[in-house]
Amino acid sequence: MAVPSDLVFWLTVIFASFGMFAPRNGTVISALFVAALSMAGSIYLIAEMDQPFNGFIKISSAPMHFALAQLGK
Repeated sequence: MAVPSDLVFWLTVIFASFGMFAPRNGTVISALFVAALSMAGSIYLIAEMDQPFNGFIKISSAPMHFALAQLGK
């Protein structure tokens, strides 16, 4: 699953408008940076967990195999 481009577009528009109308000071810039980093992290996790057995973050398939073995008895 690819991240929907409309989601990325709207997040870009939102952060661009916040950055354009916000005053230029350290607090606003750091808050926008933290919010953008949080959104980027959440999009990365959504894209990464689309294939849970591959990629950078992997989960074990052992519990699923154990449950299927119990169902087959």
